[in-house]
Amino acid sequence: MALGNRCSLWRCGASDATHYLRVSDTVTPMRYREVIRMPLWLLALIYFFLLSLVLSIWAALGNTAALASLIVATTLLLLIAIKTAMIIEVDMHELRVGRAHIALEFLGAAQSLTSIEVRTLRTRDADPAAYLGIRFWSSTGVRVAINDSRDTTPYWLITSNNGDELVKALASN
Repeated sequence: MALGNRCSLWRCGASDATHYLRVSDTVTPMRYREVIRMPLWLLALIYFFLLSLVLSIWAALGNTAALASLIVATTLLLLIAIKTAMIIEVDMHELRVGRAHIALEFLGAAQSLTSIEVRTLRTRDADPAAYLGIRFWSSTGVRVAINDSRDTTPYWLITSNNGDELVKALASN
């Protein structure tokens, strides 16, 4: 495959050393990636509630309606599990938490937080203007200061199971 003046898959020519490990013009290597998923005990609890509804439908309407409601309940549980997963990504240019994203140049100091610090920061000491990328089933997290004069958001509070690694990825600007 002839690439002409374009970079190869892993390494550009010596004259283009700043783009080392560039796969394409739009893809940059990931420094950090974490997916916060709903725990199994919570999914089971939701499923048991849905199954009680299926049981009620079976008692009132019979087998066919119960089978249809079981399929709907299982599909709903899968949809809940997929939609509640929060993806945290740090690449060479920006931090992405769910659908929110911010360029790394606007980030200040990042601090790893214990479960008590996260609980305090999301309740009593919360700033209403802060961005909260949290899931209640993840107890530890990271506080990232925002240094953008155009943005009124003082910080992002992000729940993370690997807060120290996220802080390291953000500090390696």
